[in-house]
Order: sequence, then structure tokens, then C-alpha cells
Amino acid sequence: MHPFHDYLCEHLNDLLRKRSVVVFYDPRNEFRPFFDRELEPLDGDSLPRVTIGSSSALLARYEGSFFGLRAAVEPIVAADQPEPLILYLPGTARDRVGSVLMELERGGFCYEPQLKRLAQNVLRQRFTDGQIDEILRPTSVTYDDIVAFLGQGGRMASVLHTLFGGIQGEALLTQWLASDAKDAVLVEREALPELLKLIRVRLGLELPEGTTISQAREKTCRYVLVNEFRADLSCAPPPSVGMVPSPSTKEHAERIRDVAEGLRRRYPQAYLGLADTVEQQLGLAGAGVLAAHLGSIDTFRFEEGGLLAHATQLIAGKDFDAALGIATARGRSFWVDRDLRRQAQWETCRLMAELGLALERVRVALGKMANDPAKWLVAYTAEDGWHRADSLQRRLEAWVAKMDDEPEAEQALAVIRKEHEYLLRTMADGFAKAFAASAWTVPGALHQTRIYPQVVQTMGGRVAYFLVDAMRYEMGVDLARQIEGAKDLRVQAAVAALPSITPVGMAALLPGASASFDLIDAKGKLAVCIEGTEMTVLNERTKFLKAKVPDVVEMTLGKLLGSSPATIRKKISTASLVVIRSQEIDFAGETDSDLLARQVMDSVIGNLARAVRKLAAAGIEHFVITADHGHQFAIRKDDDMKTDSPGGVTLDLHRRCWIGHGGITPAGAVRIPGAELGYHSDLDYVFPTGLGVFKAGGSLSFHHGGFSLQELAIPVVSLRMTAGTPAKVPCVQVRISGYPAAVTNRTFGLKVGDPLATEQIVLRVVLMAGAEEVGRMGMAVGGEFDRGKGTLTLAPGTEASLGMMLTNDTCQSLRVMVLDAHTDSVLAESDELPVKLGI
Repeated sequence: MHPFHDYLCEHLNDLLRKRSVVVFYDPRNEFRPFFDRELEPLDGDSLPRVTIGSSSALLARYEGSFFGLRAAVEPIVAADQPEPLILYLPGTARDRVGSVLMELERGGFCYEPQLKRLAQNVLRQRFTDGQIDEILRPTSVTYDDIVAFLGQGGRMASVLHTLFGGIQGEALLTQWLASDAKDAVLVEREALPELLKLIRVRLGLELPEGTTISQAREKTCRYVLVNEFRADLSCAPPPSVGMVPSPSTKEHAERIRDVAEGLRRRYPQAYLGLADTVEQQLGLAGAGVLAAHLGSIDTFRFEEGGLLAHATQLIAGKDFDAALGIATARGRSFWVDRDLRRQAQWETCRLMAELGLALERVRVALGKMANDPAKWLVAYTAEDGWHRADSLQRRLEAWVAKMDDEPEAEQALAVIRKEHEYLLRTMADGFAKAFAASAWTVPGALHQTRIYPQVVQTMGGRVAYFLVDAMRYEMGVDLARQIEGAKDLRVQAAVAALPSITPVGMAALLPGASASFDLIDAKGKLAVCIEGTEMTVLNERTKFLKAKVPDVVEMTLGKLLGSSPATIRKKISTASLVVIRSQEIDFAGETDSDLLARQVMDSVIGNLARAVRKLAAAGIEHFVITADHGHQFAIRKDDDMKTDSPGGVTLDLHRRCWIGHGGITPAGAVRIPGAELGYHSDLDYVFPTGLGVFKAGGSLSFHHGGFSLQELAIPVVSLRMTAGTPAKVPCVQVRISGYPAAVTNRTFGLKVGDPLATEQIVLRVVLMAGAEEVGRMGMAVGGEFDRGKGTLTLAPGTEASLGMMLTNDTCQSLRVMVLDAHTDSVLAESDELPVKLGI
């Protein structure tokens, strides 16, 4: 017989094995030749038995009576094990509502094949889709025509089919467009005419006789990319695009999109060159296409750049919602995903738009606030409160500080910074009025001096007490998100003692401060007095703490992170209280390097989370993390922010507070007698309002000491961790690849994944210099990236491309470490990589 016969027999055999009865409807009489001539009769009494491939079946034909047909087969189907049976109904369509054969159709298999569709499956074994389309295009194609085509043997067999390993249609064209590796053999085997026919039939592009294979590729590529681009536009295309023919049918247009998408997905490197060539040939980058008219597909490179410029212009015009929509929808594209620097620019745009929206929301809320500082504090520290604007501003500034290139959106960034500064000033002025009206207290709020008795002492068991210098409220919220496995996690706000400077705030966190806390003049120096003990420096506070809690163990965050688990267990032994001090935020902020401050502030949070997990593994179960004060942080540092100090007898002078006797009260400042702050001394306190600072040295971007919400509202993070349980190392084999031999930029790419993983894995990828975290993931393509937690979730057997961001460029070398997000177990790490920025 022939391949079509064999295919039909095999298909019918499969159906008979499953259901025993096949009701075969053939309304157009397309399969009569098969039943009339090709089924070999064997025997049969009432019904003939015919050969179906290697098996046999009884055959019953419809002869004009459905009842007669049903009566003829009833004895067969009534048997306990009916013989294989085919009911063939030529020239008859199925009645789906009242068919006499309904029981047979439902009990068996109702088969309604189409000749051309079945024929395609057989023809594809020898011909290309272009040839098949030509064969099957006539409406009059019959069963015998199909048999005849198949019988032509090698005369019509496809050379393309052979050369491209059997792939068909758009997949074949995509592979050919991506590479000229097969061009020579295509010409040698005289397959170019067949290729041109395939292009014409599948894509609708008619190439003239005499077209060379290289010309065919150039014209087909231009045709494909231009038509995808044109179909995506919402305006008239540029004149150069009009010279490229358009597809004549919807089907051709769909295939064009398939080819373009196939090139991007399967042959990205080839696509880069092909698209750039077409873009340059047609002058599309300078054609004046407005970004607002670009569609959802970035066919060409210039579209990505134009869209980013459009989004940043929207930000500069304060249309933050529209800008965020573009950044969210278009910040991931073929062009962006392959260039870390472009990803960084889009991330800047997204962060600016998010911050702009948050600033607008807070500004509207500020206009409705009354002179009740408690309500101001609640509005600031609520789950979706005003502190989110501070968090977004910190992330934006940290991100920009880590970029190797300057942000393209300089104007937009200037607008956002100005809007943020305006909000800070407005918020500070409004809160100051409410604070003053309430006699410099916040009714009902947890005061800093009450944190030890009301939080630390009520935790029970052994407690790790983190005292983080200058950690403002929003940073505590971010920290809480990064502590995996925490139980009874709570973030509450406390009000720092005034003035919000380190000697005051750190002393207010000590035991005993709730009952006795005063600020005094100690021989010309500002001192804190608790229970009659005067304290001006760290050593004196430490001595007082050890007198109150004899078995306390105290260490710095750096010391903790740099110690081995065994060393930590030995050091803390059975201590009831472990105090961890962190000065990294304040130290970096007080320098004159805004870049360093913005980088370090973003990395300290991750180090604090690691410290919690490290202490939990060493046997500590309860944790309290808080701060001495917060801080204001703005980029502008003009001299108009500066105010002359009051003069008089100065005990202490900081950017945001003056403490002493006498002097004058400068314009834009408030003088408060110590008695009004609850202190038993005749000291005066002068605070600049808004964003003003005294001429006291240090950074103009980072400052504290005053009574804005950012300075006074401090986080109190309390939680429990399962103590002393060894971290279980997951059974995964994560691989790190693609990282550079040396780190020469603040951003660089790498890939992570476990191709053999059978379950979802959650990772944290960080850059470590010794025991310190100096960088982390900033972007990810593949997997699910949680920016808040800094985690990457990978599906089984998948890989992700990461953009790593160096957050502290003072290190000399670093390692890439992949950690299990839940246990901090090291799953993989790179070699030591030298850091050579600027090379």
C-alpha cells in the first residue's frame, strides 16, 4: 500500500484497542477510496471482516438507514466482549442531538476526521510546510491526490527537510535566518528555490527570481522585523518602513511574530546583530517615532532607549503613575535582560517612580493632620505608613551610589530629590508644631527609656540586645523582613530621648533608665545621669551595664560576624544578656563621603540579619533590635541649610542640636529649657527646624539630634528564633558561573542554579569580604526575586542570571556566596575575586 493507508490503519487500530467500536463519519466522502478499494476483505457472515494493518475488524456501512445500520450491528455489540467494529457513514454528518447511533457513539469512539489535517501528519515526514501548503491549497484535493503526491518518491522530496534535520515551517526559517552555516550546501543542493517557496508560502514575502541566498536572508530578516515593529505601533510608521512590504493575511502576520520571537528566544546573539543592522539601514533611531506610540514588543534597540527616556520625562513632569506603569511593563525586555547597565538604568527609573508616588500620597495626608503628635507617629509608623517614602528614598540613593554609570535621568532624579526634600521639610515643620503643642511628649507612645524593662526584660530566657547606632524606623522594618524563620516577630515604634544623639540615646536603652534618667552639666561636658551614675562615653555606659547585669557579654557587630560558631558559643556561654553594638550606619553617615554613606546603609541591614541567625545557631532564642536615634538623609548640601550656632556656653554641638547655657536663638531654630524635656538641670537645648543644621562639621546629607519623625521614631524589633538547632544543609548542588576573574565594576553578572534540583529552592546570593557582607543581588532574570527580603526562588532544575551590586567598594577582594535563605547554609561560593575598580 502507501504511507497514508498505513497511517490511517495504525490510527484506527489505536482507537479500536481503546473502545472496540469506531463510528466513522465522512460527510464529504473524502475517505471512500480507503474503504472502497484499500481494505482487504477476509470473510464474514452478516458483516464483512476487513484487514486494518496487522489486525482485523468487522465493517458495517451506512446504506441510507440509520435504524438498519443499528440493527445490523446490535448482535455484535451485545456480546460480552464485542469484536472490533467500524461503522462507516459516507456522505453523512453527525447529528449531535438526536442521533439514532447515540449509544454506540458514546460507548465507542465517534470519529470525524478531516482529510487535509490527517494528510499533513503524513506529508511532514517528507516535505516542508511550504510544499505541504502548496499541495493542500486547492479545495478539490482528494484522497487519491494525496496518495499520488506520496507516490512521487524522491522527485518532490524536500532537500530543506533533510538539511535541517526534519524541522518545519517557522522553526526552519528561524534557524536559517540566525546562521548562514548551511548556505553553501543549500546552494550546492539547488535548494534555494524550495527555500524561497517556503518564505513565500509561510510568510507571504515574494522574492524575485535571481535572488541570492544572502539577499534572501537580508530581505527576509528586514521583512520579519519591520512587520513585527509596524504591527506594534499605534501611529503611522516612518517612511523608511513603508518601503518594506506588508503581509497580506492574518496568518502570515502571526507567523512573522513567531519567527521574530523564535530568533530572540533561541538565537539571542544572532538577533542582536540582525536587529541592529535593520535598525541602522532604515534609520529608525532617528525617525522621530514617539515613545508613547511604541507597542509592547521591543523589536529594536532604540525602542528600549526611547521608552526609558519617555518614562524619565514623565517623572520629571511628576506623572509618576504613568512612569511606573512603563517601568513595570517594559523594564524587562530582550534588550534590557542582556545588559546589566540597562537594567540598572531601568531600576533607577522604577525606584524614582515608586518614590514619587509615595511622596504624593504622604503630601496629601500631611494636609489633613492635626496638632496631635501621637497621630503623626501612628501615620508615620503604620504598616503602609509614611516611613515607606524614607525606605524608597534610601533604596534609590543606595542604588544610584552603586551604579557604574551616571543615571541617564538626571533631570528626573533632581526633581525626585527636590520633592523628597520638600516633603521632609514639610513633615518636620508640621510634627514640630504638634510636638510643641503637646509639651514635647508623644502621649501613649513607648519611650526609649522604657524599652529595656517593657521589651527586653519581658522576653524571657537569654536575650540578644542589638543597639544599632542611627538605624531609623524604616530600616528596622526592612530588617524584620530579612530575618527568615522568625517567630513572634513584632516591629513597634519608640520615641527617642531628646536630643537624639548617640550618648543620650544609647544611655536611654540601659537598664535603670526608665526610673532615673537625666542630662546634666558634668564639669563643662554633657553627661547622662542614671541612678546617680554620670556617663559621657561608651566605656562608662558599658561599666554601668555590667554592674546592672553582671553576666552580660558585649561585642561589636563586626566581631560577631568575624567569629566562628565555636568561638561565639564559648564567648556567650550562659550569659543571660548578649549586647551587640553596631556603629556602621552612623560612622558612614558622619563622614563627608555621601557615596560611602549610601552604600553602607544598604548593606548593614543584611549583616544584622546574618548576625541574628548566627546567634540563634549559638543558642540564643530571644532578640530585641533597636536604635539610639534615627536620622535625616537628603542629598542636597547647600550652605543655605546652615545656621550659626547660638553661642553662649556650649556643652555640646551637633548638626541638629546645641546644648549649653545662654546664647541666642537663631532664626529657624527652637529653644527648649531642659525642664520642659523632663531634665533636672538649667541646660538649654536649641534645635533647628525643618532641614536646618548648625555649622558643626560633618555631613550635610546625614544628620540627627533634632525632633523630626525620622530622627525620633526608632524601631523596636522583637522576635524569637529556634535556638541551637544546627542548620540543615539542603541536598542541592548549586552552581555559580559566569562571574569575572576580577571585579572591575560595581555591577557584574553571574548565573546560579541547580540543574538537578527536583524541588523549589530559595537562595540568598551575597558578596562577602571576610565576614562582612559588601554586596548583594540587585537584579535577576529567571526565578522569582524578592527585593525586600533579598531572596531568589528557583523552580526545580532552572537557572537565573543575576546582577550583583557591590555596596562597599573599600574592600580589596570578595567572594560570591550562595546561601540557603532559611538556614544561611553555604550552598556554593566562588574563588576569592580581587576588586580593582576603575581598571
